[in-house]
Formats: sequence, C-alpha cells, structure tokens
Amino acid sequence: MTRVPDSPPSPAKPGSAAPSSPAGPSRPYASTAGSTAIATPADLPLLGDKSGTPPTVRVAFIDDDEDLRRANVQTLKLHGLTVDAHASARSALATLNRDFDGVVVTDIRMPDIDGLQLFQRLRAIDPEIPVILITGHGDIATAVQCMRDGAYDFLAKPYPPDRLVTAVTHAAEKRHLVLENRRLRDAAFAVDADEVPFIGTTPAMQRIKQTLRHIADADVDVLVEGETGTGKEVVATALHRLSRRRHRALVAINCGALPESVIESELFGHEAGAFTGAQKRRIGRIEHASGGTLFLDEIESMPLAVQVKLLRVLESRQITPLGSNEVRSLDLRVVAATKEDLGSPAIRAKFREDLFYRLNVVTIRIPPLRERREDIPLLLAHYLGHASRRFQRDIPDMPADLKRHLLTHDWPGNVRELAHFAERFVLGVLNTSAAVPPTQEIAPGTLPEKMERFEAQLIREALAAHQGDVRATIEALGIPRKTFYDKLQRHGIDRQEYTGTPG
Repeated sequence: MTRVPDSPPSPAKPGSAAPSSPAGPSRPYASTAGSTAIATPADLPLLGDKSGTPPTVRVAFIDDDEDLRRANVQTLKLHGLTVDAHASARSALATLNRDFDGVVVTDIRMPDIDGLQLFQRLRAIDPEIPVILITGHGDIATAVQCMRDGAYDFLAKPYPPDRLVTAVTHAAEKRHLVLENRRLRDAAFAVDADEVPFIGTTPAMQRIKQTLRHIADADVDVLVEGETGTGKEVVATALHRLSRRRHRALVAINCGALPESVIESELFGHEAGAFTGAQKRRIGRIEHASGGTLFLDEIESMPLAVQVKLLRVLESRQITPLGSNEVRSLDLRVVAATKEDLGSPAIRAKFREDLFYRLNVVTIRIPPLRERREDIPLLLAHYLGHASRRFQRDIPDMPADLKRHLLTHDWPGNVRELAHFAERFVLGVLNTSAAVPPTQEIAPGTLPEKMERFEAQLIREALAAHQGDVRATIEALGIPRKTFYDKLQRHGIDRQEYTGTPG
C-alpha cells in the first residue's frame, strides 16, 4: 500500500400489423484555480435520478402530414411523454441544439428539407442526438444505411403505436446518459498534462499533486480519505482528467445518498423482469464506467451485502447484472472516497476488511483546512474573486477582526465552508456576530451556567459552519435531531439566521 501522508454521463391505427425493424442500440474544494466548482450528487443528476423518478422524456416529432402527426403526438402524450410537434424540418431545426435533451422522430419524405437532410444537419449539430426515422416500404434500405451512419432506429409503416413508444423511451434513456456524462465532464476542471492546479502550497498539498501525477496512468484503484468538504471529489476528478481515461466517462455515485433497496441495481444494473418493477433493462453505473473511472463517494455507507459483490467485481474486473447469467468484462479504475478511517477497528462491524485492503492500494489523505492554515489567504482570494464574478458585486473591505477570525477558526466544514463564507461576504449577508464570536473574559457564574453558555456557542458555530443545514449540523455535533431542536429552543437560537447562502 502506498499512503500519501499529510502534514504534521405515418403510423398504422392501433392494432395494425407491422414488419419488424432492426432494434436500436439499446467544486474545487481541494481546490482549483480559474475553474468552477464540481457539482455534488445533490446538485447534478449523475447517470440517473437517485430519487427513482424517471427523467422526463422529450420528443421532437416532425411530419408534414397533419393527421398522422396528430395521431403520433397523441400516442406519445398518452404515455406521458412531452412532445414538440413540427410540420416541417425547418421549424424543428430552429429549436434543436447540442443541449437538446430528447429524441427526434422524423418522417423521411417531406417537402423542402426531407428527413435524410434533417438527419445530416442534426449530425453536424450533435452526432449523439438520437434520431428515429419513419419510412415507407421503398425507403427501408435508405433507413438502414442511415442507421449505419448513426441514426438510432427506424420505423417501417405501418407500425403499432407501442413500437414507437418503445423506440423513443429507449433512445431517450441513451440521450440522458450522454448528457449526464457531458455535465460531469463540463463540471470537471481543466487539467493540463503537466499541472494539477490545486490551490495550496503546503507540503501535504504538494505531495498530493505529485502522487496524482505519478499514478495517473497506472491502472491502480485509489482510496481518498478526508473530512466533509476537503475536496475528495476534486481529487478523483483530477486523477481521471490526468489519466489516459480522460476521454471516457467519469461516473460518480454517492453510496450514502441511495437507499439500500436500490443501490445494488444502480451499481450492477438489471435485466427486464429481474425483480418487481424492473420493466426494462438498465445498465448499472459500474458497467457504464467501463473504459473510464468509477468514483464511489461515502463508500463507508455501502451495505455489507453490496460490499461482497463489489469486492468480487474489483478482483475479477467482471460483472453480472441482476437477473442475468452473462458475465461482462470491465476496464475501469475505481476511486473510493470516505470520511471515515476504514482501517479502524471501530468501523470493522460495518465495512469489510478484505474490501478495505483491496481498495487500499494507494491512499490519499486530504488534510482538513485547520491543518493547512497557510493556504487560507490563497483560497479566500480565489473564492472571493469567484463570488464577485458570479454575483457581479464588488468585494467589500474586510474588517481586521474578521481577517483574524479566518486564520484562527477551525473550519469544520473545511474548504466548502470557506467557499460559502466568501459568497455570503460578497453578497453582504454574512452574520458577522455569528462568524466572529466576541473575545471576552470568562463570565462569572456556576459551572452549569458556564457549560450552558459554552454549549450554545458550540451550536452557533456548527450552524454557521454548515449554513444552517440541520442534517450536517447534527452530524457535526453528534446529537439526535430531537435533542438538537430542544437545545435550539432552550438557548433561543434561530436557525434561519444562519441560512444566508443562496441555493
């Protein structure tokens, strides 16, 4: 194991027969200069909605025949799809761009711009927009050639309505994966081949940069340790962008954000009918990451039964989706992140020791901000500049006591907390009384009275550190939710005073 130490993505009427057609293909917390923050699972949809709610399916339907267009649009809408109907390709082209998040269905034979010309123009806009062609019998050979050129599917007239719906929903699933993967790439910061642009000059940060360069092209799994907000996802993204896998997917999944009932299906995928509710085949996150990098955040939250299957995947580099007997080979790097010490005896009851040793080939520990205070001025300058540009506000003058506070505060939320601090400061909504506790002599009173005041101060500091977020605050304080609210009431603390950061 290598450890980096720290410092000290015209129909037939219903019931008509149809010939079959070929099926279509099924923030810089560590941090980075001149870049935008990496979106967290709460901010970005990563290869699927974690809530289990399928994304809206949008369709651009183009046909110059009004009756057939109306019938198809009605069919799609009855199945819950959102449809933009167009009588001409020219009308549709005005609404389609690289960010179009749906499927294009077009008749081939139309005046002005026909379906084949539309297909070629869409290829120029974005070759990954799925296009389904509606063909007459004499156009089938042409449609097949279009599929070789990148069209998703074709429907030969007459076709049953459910054939249209099935083709569209499958194409939409593929499109959503493509766009989610793009969002991941766009959110990741640019990394030059010779530089890892983390903001930080401390020895620990320099060692992390050096390690990332050394292991970038080595097919070795990596474990990233660090407290909440230190930048574990930034490290995973940097490693991916520095590696030979940079042009393939970086697939991120937060193990702590998925219910135990769905995490296995999300990771390993399933075949249609594998379990109740599995109406169609789903490619799992692990298989989708093949060729690229799989980032498993909060891996300490993964259920033990799933840990067993993950260990088998890591050892064999093969996967078998739920409900299938087919073994599929994988080529991927795994980067796992944790805020726990997985090697600690205290965590052995919930995390398999053999999985820990399998992941623990190279370990990178990101130090908390309180252990690299020398980097605070550089980080603050970066985030103040970023907030000023984002909100189009000038940076206010900072009082001397606030400057001192920045260097002495323990920053339990780490670099994320500092970034939010900078945003609130630029917006002018910083609660300075909460941010800078007054320096005072020990007040008189009995020990219980002093303990009460100290407890209230700790709660206020935790609320300030987590911008009033209840879940994060009670986790930091280590108390139950009911106890937390009881203490707020007893101490007269208004949580809303600490929620100044814009969503």
